[in-house]
Amino acid sequence: MGSLDLPHVSSFKGGSEIFLRNVFENILKTYLRKNPTAKTIWELVQSVDNEKICYDHFTFRTLKVDGYGIDSLSSFFMDYGYKIGGGLDFPKKKLRVLWFSPPDAQAPNDGHGLANGPLPRLVIAEVLVDELSLESQGIIRKYLKPLGGKQAVLSSTLGSLIWEKPTWADFTHLAKESEFAAWTLIHGYTMNHLAFAVHRFKHRFNDIKYVKEYLEEKGFKLNSDGGILKVSQDGLLIQISSISERLAVEFANGVTEIIPASYIEFTQRLALPQFKDMPSDEIKEYHRREAFELDSANHVMESTRFAAQF
Repeated sequence: MGSLDLPHVSSFKGGSEIFLRNVFENILKTYLRKNPTAKTIWELVQSVDNEKICYDHFTFRTLKVDGYGIDSLSSFFMDYGYKIGGGLDFPKKKLRVLWFSPPDAQAPNDGHGLANGPLPRLVIAEVLVDELSLESQGIIRKYLKPLGGKQAVLSSTLGSLIWEKPTWADFTHLAKESEFAAWTLIHGYTMNHLAFAVHRFKHRFNDIKYVKEYLEEKGFKLNSDGGILKVSQDGLLIQISSISERLAVEFANGVTEIIPASYIEFTQRLALPQFKDMPSDEIKEYHRREAFELDSANHVMESTRFAAQF
């Protein structure tokens, strides 16, 4: 019997599971409060067939400088049993991504949401600030003071910047070189997007093609970069994402401009070939395709593409 056919040994550790789930709940509440379109989609999914939702992953963006990078968020979650699952590098974007697998918390078979469902994977990206131009580095370092990254998780739950808001001039200058860095400088540790676990839905939404058609019929704009359905090379990982809505954001000195905020994603993980003939109600997460796909992730990131005027 292969190792993938066995359930994982419980890996939850450190402190209260209830506390960890409450942290996620507050991160989610902040994300939904700041992103009305994402909230509308989130509510619509649950309104169809009284669907119960589970999450595939929560994604964040960081800046690798002065302790504000991946570690500023991951250290907290690793204390609770999260483990590095893998990494992706995007040289053209000057970006590094790590994803983290959750601890095996005790979730009932019909558990859902963050209260008693399976914990989400974490995906944390960091801009490689030292690879940007000296001018862009100077802009970022002007706002990010040493040791501030220790408050990353608190910042994510509150939806407040640790640093001062950038000026519109600094933001637009940075966006010309790195839209990713500019987005992070103004939005901070607010969750960049969540992904529903399509394969855990019980009704019509358990087919990602239906999800696509439903969202298009409702008039939501979907990310078409690389195709609306982003399929891994092995065909076992399929993703779609919305286009980030554009919201009014106040910059320093009272300047208000319209910029991209966060978005929402749907992820379907199919059973690995050796488990494809198992009854569907017996397939667990560890029977399914794990990890992420470089090309698909690169396309999904374009959901926050900025306007050409930058």
